[in-house]
Amino acid sequence: MPLQVDQLRWTAAVQGGQTAYTQLATGTSLTFGAWESASNRLARGLVEAGVDRGDRVVIHLDNEHLERWLISYAAIHKAGAVAVPTNVRLTARELAVILADAEPVAAFTSTRLAPVVSEALARAPRPMLVIEADDPDRWDPLQAGDGGAFQVTVDDGDLADIMYTSGTTGRPKGVAVRHRNSHMIDNGEPRWTGQAWIHCSPLSTFAGISFVYNPMKMGMLGLYLPRFEVGPWIVAVERERPTCAFLVPAMVQLLLADERLAAADLSSLTLVSIGSAPLPPTLHRAVAELLPGAMVTNNYSMTEAGTAFTYLPPGELDRRPGSVGIPLPPTEIRIADEAGDALAPGETGEVLINVGDHHREYYRDPEATARTWSGPWLRSGDLGRVDEDGYLYIIGRAKDVVIRGGNNISATEVEHALYEHDAVLEAAVIAIPHDVLGEDVAAFVVPRAGRQLDADELRQFCAERLADYKVPRAIWFVDALPRNANGKVVKRELLPPAD
Repeated sequence: MPLQVDQLRWTAAVQGGQTAYTQLATGTSLTFGAWESASNRLARGLVEAGVDRGDRVVIHLDNEHLERWLISYAAIHKAGAVAVPTNVRLTARELAVILADAEPVAAFTSTRLAPVVSEALARAPRPMLVIEADDPDRWDPLQAGDGGAFQVTVDDGDLADIMYTSGTTGRPKGVAVRHRNSHMIDNGEPRWTGQAWIHCSPLSTFAGISFVYNPMKMGMLGLYLPRFEVGPWIVAVERERPTCAFLVPAMVQLLLADERLAAADLSSLTLVSIGSAPLPPTLHRAVAELLPGAMVTNNYSMTEAGTAFTYLPPGELDRRPGSVGIPLPPTEIRIADEAGDALAPGETGEVLINVGDHHREYYRDPEATARTWSGPWLRSGDLGRVDEDGYLYIIGRAKDVVIRGGNNISATEVEHALYEHDAVLEAAVIAIPHDVLGEDVAAFVVPRAGRQLDADELRQFCAERLADYKVPRAIWFVDALPRNANGKVVKRELLPPAD
């Protein structure tokens, strides 16, 4: 089976001088030819440094370094190794958990993030080559070799990536991505259209990884903003005239609330894909009204599902408000009860996704894999329903996860951090609505008898243990947590105090 990097090799051969990606914040660009030759040199350098087929290589690199990120990612695969992209907002403590699980032999990082990697390595000691990609003294020696075609032999069953995602246990689980299920668009001969795709999501996410090769396969120029800000995004759309854009609901909320939007010329956009979190129907309709010439779709997928995908066809928004669409073949969607039996249209149950030959699993965790996949069916943990025509509606989540601005946050992980404070007796974390982020993290805390707790102190305590987006914004102190007869906390009874 062809690898994704085979597409890069072909495209570089026929369109080597064409720009593949532009980093909009700096204006720097990468051509297909430069991407191909630099990744070949780096792959050779990795192999010469001792990276073997199947070894894991971490990419803990700032989004600002788009060129080095793309080159590193392609080179890892060319070296026959496995890419492990990680969120650069993780603390050293959190990164150490991933290092202990993935057991990488090398890591690409930056001078800014190198101290975090070093501290993580101190917590999870192992021999590892650390490459600061923005430091010429560390990067250039690996680029000294031949830039001609290079590929360590791998087959379609070999690991390509491990994508770590928060689970309900509070410990991140690695989704094993094999070459046979690594891409949503097959290799082929793209017809260069001169169109462009603008993207702002972190490259380490499922949405970010989809941005690495897919524009190339569609014959599109990739335009990248390392972080989303309304003003620069509007300026980029007006100047670069992209036809496609990917946003998360939090970005949509910020756009719609900004007064600059009224005068913005966004007429070049013909497709706006919104994903990573549920999109309220009112926001969906507002974007569609703002961009009458574009297809605005709220997509549904997840890292575990890989190439499984739903989309909302043109004209269906008004007919089916709140729907995330129909599955893109060959994906199948089923709504099931707790026993896994299919429910009738209109009934609410867990969303099961048939990924067929694109089945994924959790890295080195067969028990979690068995709990999540049943044959070809993936138990999403989301609650939903389908209508008579097969259109999917997401109702909520069975999993104890908060989705804050498109970031999945395990409530259990935050609770564990709170429990480490010696004045905390009990803690329960829930999602609360947020006008911009969709959901925010809130904590109910029971102090130990005779101990005084301060919300700001607890937030600072959590910030030393968790990435900033996981720290609870709202903290309320209560005398006790509601429990059922079995002693389990009943989170649906946890309600924010009235103003």
